Amino acid sequence: MHPSEILFQGETMPVQLPVCDHYAGSEKLMLKSLALQQELGPVFDLTFDCEDGAAVGQEREHAQLCARLVNSPLNIHNRVGVRVHAPSHPSWRSDVEILVGAAGARLAYVVVPKATDVVEIARVTDHVNQVARSAGIARHIPIHALVETHAALEQVFEIASLVQVECLSFGLMDFVSAHHGAIPGEAMRSPQQFEHPLVRRAMLEISAACHRHGKVPSHNVSTDVRHPERAGEDARRARGEFGYLRKWSIHPSQVEPIVAAFRPERQEIGAASEILLAAYDNSWAPIRHQDQLHDRASYRYYWSLLQRAHATGADLPERVQELFFA
Repeated sequence: MHPSEILFQGETMPVQLPVCDHYAGSEKLMLKSLALQQELGPVFDLTFDCEDGAAVGQEREHAQLCARLVNSPLNIHNRVGVRVHAPSHPSWRSDVEILVGAAGARLAYVVVPKATDVVEIARVTDHVNQVARSAGIARHIPIHALVETHAALEQVFEIASLVQVECLSFGLMDFVSAHHGAIPGEAMRSPQQFEHPLVRRAMLEISAACHRHGKVPSHNVSTDVRHPERAGEDARRARGEFGYLRKWSIHPSQVEPIVAAFRPERQEIGAASEILLAAYDNSWAPIRHQDQLHDRASYRYYWSLLQRAHATGADLPERVQELFFA
């Protein structure tokens, strides 16, 4: 009788992830971010960055540091992933071998940046799986792919269709740079990132591909770290206008505004709770609520809303909590 079992019969159930993905590259910032995750709970994911976080020549040492922290008691929620080097970089294989070999049992996901096509994503995924099997890890570690090249955008539906991929993130700054001045620099930030036609097209294609295949579209960074509320404003636009369900954070102060932007309003939570509890009591047959007919089509919408409310730490009615999220 649980919504996830009843409402998606014969369909692939959409992936559900925390709405914020916070990046940390140095040991100091990783430890600070782990402490914040302990304080706030698993309302955000934490990604250790081996691509931009590792100093040149110290790639192996940085990957080993990340593996130790993933395995540490500080990782109490097991919601820490890692971004490895791009498939064109000589260190990506050793990143995977160190991280998956040592910490694959607790890795939440592996992020693949700057992929040029679906074949590269598949090749990295295969190597992740080979290393996991060798380490005795039975599960498939989820893959998150960064879409930041022309080639990746061209194949975004094929990338989203890969079974092990659960999230696609838009790499705004690299995408704008790849146009070699044809898109103005102002499009790397708000409001132009939401208004330039080429950037809007890319954001929409990524979102559409994700929703077609039940994956999570993740919005890019907001670079204005002096005004964290602007990251929340960007998250609100990305969700409301483009259908994004997750956003990157690059500063601890951005985490809470982003989470708040994705949290449904109290009235929405109340209505969704009433409708789904009535549906549950009616064995998921159609119901009438405030003179409106509801059936499984609308139940799926309200169930997604309640899942997002739960993921963002919103207060839920006691019976909803007991029946659906215990």
